[in-house]
Amino acid sequence: MGVRISLPVLNGQRLLHEPAMIKTQLIIMNKVSTYFRDSYKELLEKVTWPNSTQLQQSTMIVLAATLLITAIVWVMDFVAAGGLNFMYKMF
Repeated sequence: MGVRISLPVLNGQRLLHEPAMIKTQLIIMNKVSTYFRDSYKELLEKVTWPNSTQLQQSTMIVLAATLLITAIVWVMDFVAAGGLNFMYKMF
């Protein structure tokens, strides 16, 4: 004779001990680990990183574009505010 220990049960359903659930969990974990393994491999082998000169050039282009767009938006705001002030003074 021995003592039989039943599996954990929640609302009449077994928890994590069903073979189908375990298999599903293993498949999901395998997919997750494969994703991270492939991402790491791609990062090391397939990505081309810029050298210092390319990085500086790209930074200057982004900085110039940012300043240009900022100036354009400032001019548009200034013109719109002036136009609205003119219209308010008319009425």
